[in-house]
Amino acid sequence: MKAGIVGLPNVGKSTLFNCLSNAKAQSANFPFCTIEPNLGVVNVPDRRLEKLEELVKPEKVVPATVEIVDIAGLVRGASKGEGLGNQFLGNIRECNAIIHVLRCFDNDNIVHVDGDVNPVRDKETIDIELQLKDLETVEKRLDKVNRAAKTGDKEAQKEQALLRRFKAALDEGKSARTVELNEDEEQFMQGFQLLTAKPILYVCNVDEAAAKEGNEYVDQVKELVKDENAEVLVLAVATEADITELEDYEEQQMFLEDIGLEEPGVSRLIRTAYKLLTLQTYFTAGEKEVRAWTVNIGATAPQAAGVIHTDFEKGFIRAEVISYEDYESYGSEAKVKEAGKMRVEGKDYIVKDGDVMHFRFNV
Repeated sequence: MKAGIVGLPNVGKSTLFNCLSNAKAQSANFPFCTIEPNLGVVNVPDRRLEKLEELVKPEKVVPATVEIVDIAGLVRGASKGEGLGNQFLGNIRECNAIIHVLRCFDNDNIVHVDGDVNPVRDKETIDIELQLKDLETVEKRLDKVNRAAKTGDKEAQKEQALLRRFKAALDEGKSARTVELNEDEEQFMQGFQLLTAKPILYVCNVDEAAAKEGNEYVDQVKELVKDENAEVLVLAVATEADITELEDYEEQQMFLEDIGLEEPGVSRLIRTAYKLLTLQTYFTAGEKEVRAWTVNIGATAPQAAGVIHTDFEKGFIRAEVISYEDYESYGSEAKVKEAGKMRVEGKDYIVKDGDVMHFRFNV
């Protein structure tokens, strides 16, 4: 599961990517600096993992991770192949969610591809390019489906009706994610691979003075996306870059306190991206290892076991489950058992975020 960082050239995408992954993607003050998409595997900050480490004292700790892709900056005409348009749109198609970076700071030393700072216009520029590409996809698919629908094919008629709804929204300049869907339609839509249907997080890149409260540009963005069912995160990306350069944890904390923040903004961003991808965490905890495992929200106990090894899923017998809250409250697995708080769950159990699990299986 991957989240792609997108935006116009020079809005701070590569600097943000560097903060997230420490992969040090080349960042420079000109468009198309990022040609190939950079891929970073990022640890998901989780205080629960730190607490479990403190309680269990294992030999090693393994956090959950999420993949972040830094995609080339987009310009007008990308949907028609301008600039690196085709490559850019192809890279977005491969991602499961979008982190859209918007420039919300003034700085005469950093050129803006359109001459002045206007995050509303910048957002609309990218929206239009993605919507035009989706419109092309929908119209091509409709051409095929219309023929089958005329023969009375019920599935084709359902697909046709859904495609028409998407076309109507896109024609009005709305993204596909604004179309309300039932469960069956959600399944249909997965096959369409629409760019504007992907879940999205808007990152308002501000200067240090606006890191805590935001600014007028941020207010404009929030007003613009209020009907989009999207989250808006305020981040001083250049400041975050300075924080990640500090080796000492205490120095980092002092820096954060100076600007009125409790934790690095990138930590919030990673957790938000994780949720955006509809992912959650369960833990295994033993003397050798405490580990965070990633599963989709709604995963069953056998599916969670399968993340460790496919044999665990095939031979699944049962799961022994402790809620994270109980583990923290009682302080050890033995004390949880004594209190009768460990549960035995079967194949139908839906894993909850933070469950501490042991699996019994038969191979």
